[in-house]
Amino acid sequence: MPISDRIGPHLPALRRYARALTGTQSSGDAYVAATLETILIDPTVMPAGGDDKARLFGLLSRIISSLPVSMSRGAGAIVPGAEVPFDLSSVPPLGRQALLLATVEGFTVEKTADILEAEADTIRSLLDAAFAEIAAQAETGIMIIEDEPLIALDLAHMVAGMGHRVTGIARTQAEAETLWSNSRPGLVLADVKLADGSSGIDAVNTILSRTDIPVIFITAYPEKLLTGERPEPAFLVSKPFNPEQVKVLINQALLFTPQTRAAA
Repeated sequence: MPISDRIGPHLPALRRYARALTGTQSSGDAYVAATLETILIDPTVMPAGGDDKARLFGLLSRIISSLPVSMSRGAGAIVPGAEVPFDLSSVPPLGRQALLLATVEGFTVEKTADILEAEADTIRSLLDAAFAEIAAQAETGIMIIEDEPLIALDLAHMVAGMGHRVTGIARTQAEAETLWSNSRPGLVLADVKLADGSSGIDAVNTILSRTDIPVIFITAYPEKLLTGERPEPAFLVSKPFNPEQVKVLINQALLFTPQTRAAA
């Protein structure tokens, strides 16, 4: 099977991971592009057989290790002492990678250790430290755009359990725009298809035209957002979702946009 066919199905996840790690579409995609260029130059880095996804993530990890992770100031670069809603600056870069690999991408601790070329016990320690930092953080206001009542309630319960405020739940684009205007949350959790046939994407675009806050899309239609034809979200979760994925991305999203604290 051609290498392109083997790695193609894994590229959306690779791009999601790189974007979440760096906080921007441009920086994340630059690392993915460097990974693909490496494969083009030396196809032997992707030998046939085995776990192509893990091997691809491992190659990206080695490239990230060889070059500093680039985070633009506008995306909320981590600065010592900066006022951010969630400060994981004490968590080493390897810990953040482990956090995303094990929770967002669904790799086991052992597979995460293989990808990062570390011992499993080291990864467990890094994850414990990262989760401890997350658990100790201050609350912020989170708005939910979701038309399915049970999912909306599950998300609200999860958000409250993390120590955040739920500023409200919107089922349509119009409700979402009104809710944002009235509550000014620090973060938005958004579905794509809403109750009256309106679009969560349009609602988010309207909100982002008025303010700069992090958005996490939680959708059964990720292909509508990962087209490569327009700016795409750095934070995306596919339904059915793992609550741990959403929890980690909430912290990642807020970490990379410290300017939102005043609005929370």
